[in-house]
Amino acid sequence: MRILKKRSPSLAAMTLHALAEYPVVSAAVAAAGLMATAAIVNRRLADKAQRDNPPQGRFIDIDGVRLHYVERGAGRPLVLLHGNGSMIQDFESSGLIDLAAKDYRVIVFDRPGFGHSLRPRNVVWTPAAQADLFKDALAHLGVEKAIVLGHSWGASVAVALASRHPAMVEALVLASGYYFPTARTDAMMAMAGPAIPGFGDILSYTISPILSRLMWPAMLRQLFGPKSVPQKFDGFPKSLAVRPSQLRAGAAEAALMVPAAMMSAKTYGELAMPVTILAGEDDRLIDIDQQSGRLHDEIKHSKMRRVPNAGHMIQQSDTADLMTAVNEAAAETLH
Repeated sequence: MRILKKRSPSLAAMTLHALAEYPVVSAAVAAAGLMATAAIVNRRLADKAQRDNPPQGRFIDIDGVRLHYVERGAGRPLVLLHGNGSMIQDFESSGLIDLAAKDYRVIVFDRPGFGHSLRPRNVVWTPAAQADLFKDALAHLGVEKAIVLGHSWGASVAVALASRHPAMVEALVLASGYYFPTARTDAMMAMAGPAIPGFGDILSYTISPILSRLMWPAMLRQLFGPKSVPQKFDGFPKSLAVRPSQLRAGAAEAALMVPAAMMSAKTYGELAMPVTILAGEDDRLIDIDQQSGRLHDEIKHSKMRRVPNAGHMIQQSDTADLMTAVNEAAAETLH
């Protein structure tokens, strides 16, 4: 008589039974697996983006920060500071660098955390902190005085540089800037997500790059509207912009917008150098009356140019207007 042995349940069967018995744990395990997979994929995409878009300029180490910059042309120094989430290739693709290099020594930095510049975490990178960094960087490059142009968040850094180190700034050209504190839902979203230490790292390395790629077309419509995105913007490397490290830097700067504006607003009356303010009449990101218009009222000697039928990205859509403003500021400082 044969004795039948009872089969032990297979590993697969045991696993299925455990998943059915503990659905919450199962969901958590599945989510963790998806997040880990996303992190690996995003890391590989970031590495590929950096290989495909190598640094085009030089590096300097200033106060423990490795800064990437491009220098072109000769003449009076002109410093260009890009906005949040951007990098040198914004000004490069716009044509502004080549245009300005005909008459100026153009110096363009990747601000900390953007492009190929590093962003050490032992510093809160307010406009003031970045202004001090660029003051030392420009001194290292032998620049004593410069015309400084800042776009969007770069305008806040330009103002901080002028207020903290006025001897270094001959004139300011401020484009599409945010200067006074207002309710900002986008800043609050950033504070609730990628800008939060720890939790923000998880988002930046998993979900945020995926969402950023999906939202890229809608974001460009908001930035460039009412105009369409110009073909020359194809030279801007989206793959670098949606890297985890750059997304985290962008979230941190969005979270700093309101407090930074509160601090900076106290200094506007002290600016004595020529100031030119430019803003697109149809900017969908910033209320130009509350921001650029109010700044023009605060700085009595400033000049303001409202660019018709233009949005936030006037350095791309209205490059010639920006170049004219630089030339006028340069001419004014010669008298």
